[in-house]
Amino acid sequence: MASSPIASERIGRRQVFLGEIVNFAYDTFCSNKIRFMLTALGMVIGTASIILVTTIGLTGRQYVLTQIQAIGTNEIWVEYQGGQHVSKSSLDPMVVEDVEAVQQMVPGISAASPVVTMSERIPTANGEEKEVQILGVFPDYQKVRNLKVPSGRFFDREDSAAHNKVGVITEKMAREVYGSPEAAVGKNIKLNGLPFTIIGTFKESVETFGESEVTDYAIAIPYTVSRYFLDTNEVKLIYYSLEDSSMVQSATDQIKRAIQSRHRPDSVYEVKNLTDLLATADRITVGLTWGLLGAAMVTLIVSGIGIMNIMLATVSSRIREIGVRKAIGATSREIRYQFLAEAILISLIGGVVGIVIGLALPYSVRFLTDYRIPISGWSAVIAILVSSLVGVVFGTVPATRAAQLDPVESLRHE
Repeated sequence: MASSPIASERIGRRQVFLGEIVNFAYDTFCSNKIRFMLTALGMVIGTASIILVTTIGLTGRQYVLTQIQAIGTNEIWVEYQGGQHVSKSSLDPMVVEDVEAVQQMVPGISAASPVVTMSERIPTANGEEKEVQILGVFPDYQKVRNLKVPSGRFFDREDSAAHNKVGVITEKMAREVYGSPEAAVGKNIKLNGLPFTIIGTFKESVETFGESEVTDYAIAIPYTVSRYFLDTNEVKLIYYSLEDSSMVQSATDQIKRAIQSRHRPDSVYEVKNLTDLLATADRITVGLTWGLLGAAMVTLIVSGIGIMNIMLATVSSRIREIGVRKAIGATSREIRYQFLAEAILISLIGGVVGIVIGLALPYSVRFLTDYRIPISGWSAVIAILVSSLVGVVFGTVPATRAAQLDPVESLRHE
């Protein structure tokens, strides 16, 4: 249905009115560039801060989660905690048979390895002796613990079945004792009087700061060979790896029940995974991001107060101009919109410049380095909306004051 002539006239009049307001605000801005640019500087800093804070939060979250995931999100480990009123003679630790039994009882386990620990002192290059942690493990230990092998290889099932006296040492131990990881491969080391050949070096995917069984000076050997030094088949720790991370939570409960079913009811076994740690890290990083965003919002509020102050000063210096405009027919509504448009223009200019700066810094890091910093497009959208809102909120008071001025008194103002 065609619009009526009256409606068309109103729309045309409104468009002309808005165009005049925007043009007038732009002319005022051009005639006071330095003052308005300095006022907009706070908005530049505020909007750039919102984007940078969001980027920092996302980058921190990505880094923390990547570090945790590098340990192994599919990983589950079991430790014996003792029991109530348990004496030393009635301990009920896990045994190596538990490893295979649990694999048969719990579906989805792709790899598993027990861990038994011993220690031995070996001479170093400078004549000192260092205590070395000996880890008796299955070949699957590399997969379960997501270990890296900088040089050589990890021992395999054939080495384990043949009881080969081979081992892999930590990268740090290889550097300090033999000069480099490559130089350590092929060297012999004596453990409890038996000669072992170093066939490779290993390291954890991320730094665990001593919170794992792997120390700076450690050597992993086949579990079958470690039995030469052990009186029992007890194991300190058992690791399991699931085929899919979505199975971890349910498998954790199943593994605990399976272990418990093979031991006394009063024995306590702690079964853990990284799911809770991932969730906690995610909550912490999100909370930190919101906290930093709050600080950035304070900057925007301060810059909004600056806009309000400069606009109030502008109203005071332009009282006579307001009186003249009212005398020739300008309404209070038009005066209000004029000053409100000026405040919004300052906010938008500051907001756009801040967004450009806020996005330019992360993108420059992407171009100059291989690190892929996550950038949120929503942060730019939020920044421009917030800067507009600041202009409206803090421009309303000066605009209202200008609109309420009496035209007669305004014309008398010198």
